[in-house]
Amino acid sequence: MAKQSAASPRRVAYANHLVIMAKAPQLGRVKRRLGREIGDVEAVRFYRSCLSHTVLRLARDRRWRTLLAIDPDRDVGACFSLSRKLAARLTQGKGDLGQRMQRLFRRLPPGPAVIVGTDIPAMRAGDIAQAFAKLGGADAVFGRAPDGGYWLVGLKRVPKLLAPFAGVRWSSSRALVDTLKHLKGKRIGFVTTLSDVDIKRNWQLERVGAERLIVAVGATRARLIQL
Repeated sequence: MAKQSAASPRRVAYANHLVIMAKAPQLGRVKRRLGREIGDVEAVRFYRSCLSHTVLRLARDRRWRTLLAIDPDRDVGACFSLSRKLAARLTQGKGDLGQRMQRLFRRLPPGPAVIVGTDIPAMRAGDIAQAFAKLGGADAVFGRAPDGGYWLVGLKRVPKLLAPFAGVRWSSSRALVDTLKHLKGKRIGFVTTLSDVDIKRNWQLERVGAERLIVAVGATRARLIQL
């Protein structure tokens, strides 16, 4: 069997597709705002835990096909050992967040698609299932964040792929409003409102549930243990 390219997901039949956007967990690259408050080492440790927890929690679900989109592109084959067994990997490409998400939506095989990040400790498989269910009657679906952004975005992608991300003021209280302006007249669904962890207070609140170790069991099994 030919080796699958990390930058080009294998073409499959019409199905639900979940994309987890992730950054290489390196000092100075992830959770920089949080790192200014709790230290870069602890922030990276927290991000690694969230990443592993998210992949383990979501990628085993057979209601969708999971892909891990990695930034920077050069690290697509060099890290995330857990994901090798649970999720196909692909690159995000260049550009701002909107350009990278639009590229991912465009590249995926046919079927509804949902994109999430990795630093939402409260995210559960039920939230993802709800998003795909909403896309049965909506053109787009969002998971609101309390700060005015969103932690989840999904597009039905038929009869054509929508392009709602141009000119969005990312990392601001206007991100969701800006995106919705491009979707006037479209059917929009919403799922649970959840928060990411970018400040010390949120980190303290979420730490008990989010800080876990991934322990491999044999060649194909893994389990979570509480720190």
